[in-house]
Formats: sequence, C-alpha cells, structure tokens
Amino acid sequence: MSQTLAAVEGSLGSIGYGLAAIGPGVGVGIIFGNGTQALARQPEAAGLIRANQILGFAFCEALALIGLVMPFVYGY
Repeated sequence: MSQTLAAVEGSLGSIGYGLAAIGPGVGVGIIFGNGTQALARQPEAAGLIRANQILGFAFCEALALIGLVMPFVYGY
C-alpha cells in the first residue's frame, strides 16, 4: 500500500531563484560595506569609490535578474 505523506506542487524554479538570490545579496552587502569603509578612510576619493560601487552593484543585480528569468525560460 502506497501512502503520500506530502505532495510537492508548483515550480521548483521558485526554490532555485530563492537559492540564486543569496549570492547577489551577499555580494551587494560586501560591495557597500567595503565602499563605506573606503569612504571613511579616503573621503577625497569619493567620486571614484562611488562609481566603482555602482558598477559592482549593477553586476550583482544582473546575476539576480538572470536567476529570476531562468526558471521561466526552462519552464521547470
């Protein structure tokens, strides 16, 4: 006799996206944490530091968006 204790329904892509969002979240935290430290140490370099922060943030968020889109592309 076969009994089903729990059924998993829905898309496993949502679980995959949740796991994929961890990396960019940690990356953004590191970028802005280190940027704040750099601004505290060298306030005269604020323009260059801020530009590099924005570039790093854009790359991290691009990874998050790719993780969001892939479950829809592959349709799992």
